[in-house]
Amino acid sequence: MEQQRTEATESLLVRQGNNNLVYNEENSGVGVGDGGSVAVSDVTTILGLSTFVAACIAFGSGCALGYSSPTQFSIMEDLGLSVAEFSFFGSILSIGSLLGAAISGKITDLLGRKLTMRILNLFYIGGWLAIAFTKTPWLLDLGRISLGFTIGIFSYLMPIYISEITTKNVRGRFTAIPALTVGWGISFMYVVGSFVSWRRLALIATIPGLLQLLPLFFIPESPRWLAKVGRDEEIEDVLLCLRGNKADIFNEAAEIKDFVESLKSSSKEGMLEIFQKKYVRQLLTVAGMIILMNLGGVNAFAFYSGVIFVSAGLSRMVGLTTLAATQTIVGIVGILLIDKLGRRPLLLVSTAVLCFSSFLTGLSFFLKELNLWEQGSPVLALIGLLMYTGSTIVGAGITSLLLSELFPINVKGSAGSICNFMGSFTGWIVAYYFNFLREWSSTGAFFIFSAFCCTNFILSATMVPETKGRTLEEIQASVSHSSV
Repeated sequence: MEQQRTEATESLLVRQGNNNLVYNEENSGVGVGDGGSVAVSDVTTILGLSTFVAACIAFGSGCALGYSSPTQFSIMEDLGLSVAEFSFFGSILSIGSLLGAAISGKITDLLGRKLTMRILNLFYIGGWLAIAFTKTPWLLDLGRISLGFTIGIFSYLMPIYISEITTKNVRGRFTAIPALTVGWGISFMYVVGSFVSWRRLALIATIPGLLQLLPLFFIPESPRWLAKVGRDEEIEDVLLCLRGNKADIFNEAAEIKDFVESLKSSSKEGMLEIFQKKYVRQLLTVAGMIILMNLGGVNAFAFYSGVIFVSAGLSRMVGLTTLAATQTIVGIVGILLIDKLGRRPLLLVSTAVLCFSSFLTGLSFFLKELNLWEQGSPVLALIGLLMYTGSTIVGAGITSLLLSELFPINVKGSAGSICNFMGSFTGWIVAYYFNFLREWSSTGAFFIFSAFCCTNFILSATMVPETKGRTLEEIQASVSHSSV
């Protein structure tokens, strides 16, 4: 069995060295379905529809993440909540995310990518309805935890699904789209929340879930999940649907089947499989990046941006609107560059900017506390927040992409559960304690975030491999081979 695995790995490594794989002489240079020269095999209507569904899901997740920022004062007033009670409401999203993250890998492996999306969409819509019609704090929290549960699973499912259905030529940019639409969802809440009541805002947030209801019946299942569960007869039909009827998908289908079969013959299913030596490096790398990004203040900036702007002496509306525009511009630039420059350069730039922008925001509060440069300190806060949120869109998207790329499908579920659980746990800590940290010292809070972002930069610079331009099977064979 070990010999079979080694032979399969070496075969993929040999093919990886040739960027223009050909099926045979009759194909006259037409590339493999995963990244060939036929444009129709890269982007099709069904692939676009599948990405639209993922974008709607991500937009809805962004709505949930950004909801507490524009509604904090009105919810506290209408329901009579204390600062501690609202902090619990804000952070309970991460508690729900913890529950979802703990089972995210296993539930998507058990039910499949497509059925999991359908079920979670009901949790999403139900959560917002509970918030919109609540008259008591407990129902408000119940709706929030339901939304968190969907985010915990979706944050793993979306990049996994997109990476498993796209070709290597467009995998990076398509997988980055959900990260951008998360930012749009957050920004949408910031802007619209300034004009409507918190109850109406909750009802508006159900729209992304409603838009998915019909398309969810037409998008295909992941071909790699089909291979994992032994439904090989469906793989070629799904690939034709994704690549177009004229695309030659024979080699791509064979590569997927062969790689999954080699994994089945050399390993067993189970959570402990991920702790083998050949997977330890990528597990520590991805989990470390997710943990450090959360400890770097992602949830604090997402949940409390409006409060941060006011505390820094800025106009809340101007700040949040500018924030929305910045996220959009930076996100689009990231999508255009990720498959050209690669994951690693963009990740290094992103983490470096996160470190600097957190420090800049902390410096603005430091100057304000000392009554120094009263006209300039709000500008520093605005620049810091804009730089931070823009870089988060790029950094979070690449981290999710690496989670989907570095782990083979036999351990991807376990890796996803572990990484997302750790990320959700640290995210909850930051979301819950941020208000208390801000009361202690806004300056100190942002300097702490900056230190964690600096650590993330060091980890990314020393541990993250480049994965652009290779199929998932090539990446995973290469990483596993180098770790043996």
